[in-house]
Amino acid sequence: MPNNSVPFVPVNGEAVSDALKKAMQERIVILDGAMGTMIQKHKFEEEDYRGERFKDWHVLIKGNNDLLSLTQPDVIRQIHREYLEAGADIIETNTFNSTTISMEDYDMASLSREINFESAKLAREVCDEFTAKDPSKPRYVGGVLGPTSKTCSISPDVNDPGYRNVTFDALVEAYIESTLALIEGGAHLILIETIFDTLNAKAAAYGVEEAFEQAGVRLPVMISGTITDASGRTLSGQTTEAFYNSIRHIKPISIGLNCALGPDLLRPYVEELARVCETYTSVHPNAGLPNEFGEYDLEADEMSMEIVDWGKEGFINIVGGCCGTTPEHIKAFADKLASVKPRQLPELEVRMRLSGLEACNLN
Repeated sequence: MPNNSVPFVPVNGEAVSDALKKAMQERIVILDGAMGTMIQKHKFEEEDYRGERFKDWHVLIKGNNDLLSLTQPDVIRQIHREYLEAGADIIETNTFNSTTISMEDYDMASLSREINFESAKLAREVCDEFTAKDPSKPRYVGGVLGPTSKTCSISPDVNDPGYRNVTFDALVEAYIESTLALIEGGAHLILIETIFDTLNAKAAAYGVEEAFEQAGVRLPVMISGTITDASGRTLSGQTTEAFYNSIRHIKPISIGLNCALGPDLLRPYVEELARVCETYTSVHPNAGLPNEFGEYDLEADEMSMEIVDWGKEGFINIVGGCCGTTPEHIKAFADKLASVKPRQLPELEVRMRLSGLEACNLN
């Protein structure tokens, strides 16, 4: 990737933040749906992932969806376009696994920066196209930072609880590189998502801050954690409120939940987050739980009923979809939430809010 190539005027992060806050005070903002679900519809084989450039790559790369931003850019561009046509205000870059750490699985760590840059550039091109058509509804690119394929809090070896296969500093360096490339590619905001390990999230947040310092810009940051099962906890063991207490000092524009569960099972945790969160809330759940074939069966109309109920109960400011969701889901959300008022920020008692696996709030 050319280091001197900046395709867009640098984003005014403060202006984006102000515009998003204003929008979230007036209506429920719509996030896009699943990128992977849409890619799977194309039934790509190994040669499709490789393209001409990587035809002789020395390991199998089928399943490396982020690489498609380089080898199948028209497909990624079209997926973004379909979500924007469905009513999305924010689209996510195709970079969920684009850190150097996750790209090591394909011996492609050296491509991390290029993939982040090109993915952000693709998304920005389509967003600018839609914003130009209707300036009254600006569209935004959320530069995605995924959780990586490693966890900083938990040992991967049951026989050695103290072992870690990644360090905090290594995570920080990976996130700095990805964030800088997303900024160069034209992202309007940074989305740290699908957090199952809060220590990874802290590394991501630290890396993002370092990248902002290096780039001389500051973009809004969204953070979204993952409740992994009916225990109501993240993989590293925290409850929703404990997770919130752990990352509230970062002062993101929104804090939310995504993935793992469908809207029915996620509801109590969305409600809990809405109660304790001082900033705006976001949610993008799965389309139910996967069936025996790994597919998701919750249709747009049925899923949107639960989403609309969240809106009417005052739980959400931003909503979209994760695994199994499509433009049909996002259109149903956008249409049915158009007249629903967004969650209002609560006035919370001033307390010292601490956390271990559970929250500890002192007054």
